Amino acid sequence: MNTITRLVVYMLVVMACATVQGQETKIDSTQKSENELKINALKRLKVNIESQERETLKEEIEAINQRLDDDKITAKEAEELKKEAAKKRAANIENRIAIIDNKIALLKRNDSGYNPNDGDGDGFVFRIGGDEDTSESFIYFGEKSRDKPKKYDRRTTQDIVFAFGFNNALIEGQDLEDSPYKLGGSGFMELGYAWKTRIFDDTNFWRLKYGFSFQWNKFDIKDNNFLVNTDGNISLQEFPSELDKAKFRTTNLVFPVHLEFGPSKKIEKENYFRYSTHKKLKIGLGGYAGLNIGSMQKLKYKEDGDRIKDKLRGGFEVSEFVYGLSGYIALGDIALYAKYDLNPLFKDQAIEQNNISLGVRFDMD
Repeated sequence: MNTITRLVVYMLVVMACATVQGQETKIDSTQKSENELKINALKRLKVNIESQERETLKEEIEAINQRLDDDKITAKEAEELKKEAAKKRAANIENRIAIIDNKIALLKRNDSGYNPNDGDGDGFVFRIGGDEDTSESFIYFGEKSRDKPKKYDRRTTQDIVFAFGFNNALIEGQDLEDSPYKLGGSGFMELGYAWKTRIFDDTNFWRLKYGFSFQWNKFDIKDNNFLVNTDGNISLQEFPSELDKAKFRTTNLVFPVHLEFGPSKKIEKENYFRYSTHKKLKIGLGGYAGLNIGSMQKLKYKEDGDRIKDKLRGGFEVSEFVYGLSGYIALGDIALYAKYDLNPLFKDQAIEQNNISLGVRFDMD
């Protein structure tokens, strides 16, 4: 039950009680004052808890640094000790504050005169922001009590993936420039969601990137030709009249997986750390597999002076299962991106043709 619903129910209960009991529902002002004093004291204690734990962490890190300076431990051991100390203090803050929050919630429930709009309360919060050093962005809207502090180590992140560029087909025995599809008019677009997970504990050089994407591959057909299905065999034939436009498009749902590698910067804060690849070189090599979920041929032409637009969906015998190789090289969030379908574009053809794409990719976290 959210805060607004609780408040409405609370008001209805109070009104009902007032109708039945009349003056017997008066608030005990003495109890209210005592509870408000306790709640204010507990809020001040929450601030003191954070200060105490952070000061203790500072002292522990200084002691670890001193042991390192005295050659009693190695740099790696010092790093592990600092990490454990930070985890411990972050957990202490979270647990101790949770206890205080529960006490405050108990006092509020037993204080009929307490106004949830006074002071901090539960309430709702809308927060948008991030940390430029770690390229970490977030949007939060909800109850303040659910707005958790940063995780000490966020090993997996997520991105929206968007790519576009040139598209064509490699045909057996032909050069790309001899393709029946225009180089300039054919293109592709990809939109998806990806997760990126650090593979090793102590380094962010190797990452695994995986997710799902929708791919749209478009072909602009040359020489007044169009695609024809003759007993399951797809071929290009000349259109009986002058074509203004002949385009063919496939739509695929695929699940890409890439091994991504490259340098990153470690950012250490008081109670968390992150690895940042902001403005760093990144290389991703891998592939994808999925399903074709649609195909369409669009023809535009004139007939008896009238403009005709035909959209022919399905029936082109495209490969239902799609799979291929892909890779990218990026600087920051912008990458040069290439993908190649290992499956033939059409199921039954005397000469196979495979889709190939080259363009720009954006990974927006």
